[in-house]
Amino acid sequence: MSSAAPAIAPATSDLAALKALVTDDMARVNTLILEQAKSDIPLISDLASHLIAAGGKRLRPCLTIAAATLCGYVGDRHIRLAASVEFIHTATLLHDDVVDDSKLRRGEATANALWGNKSSVLVGDFLLSRAFQLMVADGSLDVLKVLSDAAGIISAGEVHQLTVSHDLSITEAVYEQVISAKTAALFAAACELGPLVSGQLQWRERMRDYGQALGMAFQLADDALDYMADEDALGKAIGDDFRDGKVTLPVLLAYHQGAESERQFWQNVLEGDDAISDAALSEAKRLLAQHQSCEATLQRAQDYAAKAIALLAPFPDTAAKAALIEAAEFSYRRAF
Repeated sequence: MSSAAPAIAPATSDLAALKALVTDDMARVNTLILEQAKSDIPLISDLASHLIAAGGKRLRPCLTIAAATLCGYVGDRHIRLAASVEFIHTATLLHDDVVDDSKLRRGEATANALWGNKSSVLVGDFLLSRAFQLMVADGSLDVLKVLSDAAGIISAGEVHQLTVSHDLSITEAVYEQVISAKTAALFAAACELGPLVSGQLQWRERMRDYGQALGMAFQLADDALDYMADEDALGKAIGDDFRDGKVTLPVLLAYHQGAESERQFWQNVLEGDDAISDAALSEAKRLLAQHQSCEATLQRAQDYAAKAIALLAPFPDTAAKAALIEAAEFSYRRAF
């Protein structure tokens, strides 16, 4: 693993190998998502259509397709399960935006900004129910357990994050517990589904661990990008985590490395009750740059990505393996 801090890739990073591998199957996944998001209640259809039209990387369902391909799967089950994974993810985004009072996601107004918090929470519940309907339709108790366990872990992780917001006394281990649950758990489940539907059960743990490591890298990079990305490329306001009082790894590193006056700044801003100003965000970014906290966070993301790539070593060199390696590299090099 390199000791040099990785640079942020240009916003043109596009997961070309992964997209080429899954293009046909993801077209079917997207069609299924559109079908399943329909409802006789116009508000549900309108809000769900807004989310789907906003796009996004669709990385988690792409990983399900790629993992199934890596394990030699032939059939249709992975289409339904990839859609289920995306519904779980989208439901959590809806709920997250309400909790965080976010106004922008993927460069577009959030659902809660357009329709209000009540509608967003309830449509999030609707999408989650669609995910479980797709799981049940698959007919496998193993699949149901993998995805329902992930949904439970994600929910617990979000609650854990809420309870430690504004708390500068948390350890790096607690921070990693939070991101492992709220982000990496669904990556792990998405990848575990590949060997599960393929009947290649000897690969379940390895692919789950690959997804877990990839998810950790992805969230670590996300937490660094919140302070150093280009806002247009990122598709949301820079500093949202800071304004929400989230104590992420860049903050923890700067806090513990800083002088007493610097630690007092972090305490006053993050543990206080006042709204966080643009001036405070500018000072936070200055301190993070001074201590190279975002670069150190990206280095840890790179380490997790390297772990994910190493887990793929036993597999033959195929297009699917290359695509999964690319996904791991993208997780920490991305600009969005």
